[in-house]
Amino acid sequence: MNPVERIPTRWDVLDERFQAVSGDHMVQRLFDGGRWLEGPAYSAAWRCLLFSDIPNDRVVRWDEVTGRCDVFQTPAGYPNGRTIDRLGRVVTCEHGHRRVTRAEPDGSLTVVADRWRGKRFNSPNDVVETSDGSLWFTDPSYGIDSDYEGHRADPELDGCHVYRCSPDGRVKRVADDFLRPNGLAFSADERRLFIVDTRRRHLRHFDVGPDWTLRDRGVLAECDAGSFDGIRLDREGRLWVAAHDGLHCFDQEGTLLGKLRLPEICSNLTFGGRKRNLLFVTATTSVYSLALNVTGAGPTTGPATG
Repeated sequence: MNPVERIPTRWDVLDERFQAVSGDHMVQRLFDGGRWLEGPAYSAAWRCLLFSDIPNDRVVRWDEVTGRCDVFQTPAGYPNGRTIDRLGRVVTCEHGHRRVTRAEPDGSLTVVADRWRGKRFNSPNDVVETSDGSLWFTDPSYGIDSDYEGHRADPELDGCHVYRCSPDGRVKRVADDFLRPNGLAFSADERRLFIVDTRRRHLRHFDVGPDWTLRDRGVLAECDAGSFDGIRLDREGRLWVAAHDGLHCFDQEGTLLGKLRLPEICSNLTFGGRKRNLLFVTATTSVYSLALNVTGAGPTTGPATG
């Protein structure tokens, strides 16, 4: 079992409604050997957490039963964000190959999307699945800006956008006015979509129509510590957003309720464990975890497929 470092949990309560949120008195550091960690995804079937060490071009696996951290895959295409779909398959954004892939049960790899109108993506960054089986992903240019998180290359597209890939493989651009779209998450009923624009240091929100069309509602929240990155929702509809000083927690009206302070720049987060009340956070070099008295959001019935 890997040695686990523990640090005191630090909560900043900025709204009285956040006083109900609590958990472990100590945050566990599960792993500390990365360069820039991202893309945490918890598999209930495997009882493990997969996460990316992008500059080192590898995927690391933390085993919930043994506490071990082992290299799961390398080389790995400079992976960034990932999700576990409703069939338990791992869907990954690959900076190096500039695509979104899915690992099938037999171990084969399916390319979900690598182009829009014949042009290669920049470097897909984060991905979520909706109840109709569509995959929504952001496509900033971090993987082609330099050789640090991928391979330096000239962009083929006219900017950094947000896309939806339907179950039949059709790719549609759903938002085209971001500078660096990054983390994204749906509300549990899939009637609202939240997307981070890291370059602009804010979080935007959209209404989702019955045919999966988006209506822009503008900026929901501004970051007061560096910038935002990954985002997830809990069962009560609160938004947990990775920032430079830890995780920021907002209500769905954009009020900052409180913060979970962590000692490194945070990149992303996910809820896992048997009760979905284990919070996992990827930061600069480390993965942090603590058990909460709140649980991660689960999907319900969303809009009709379009």
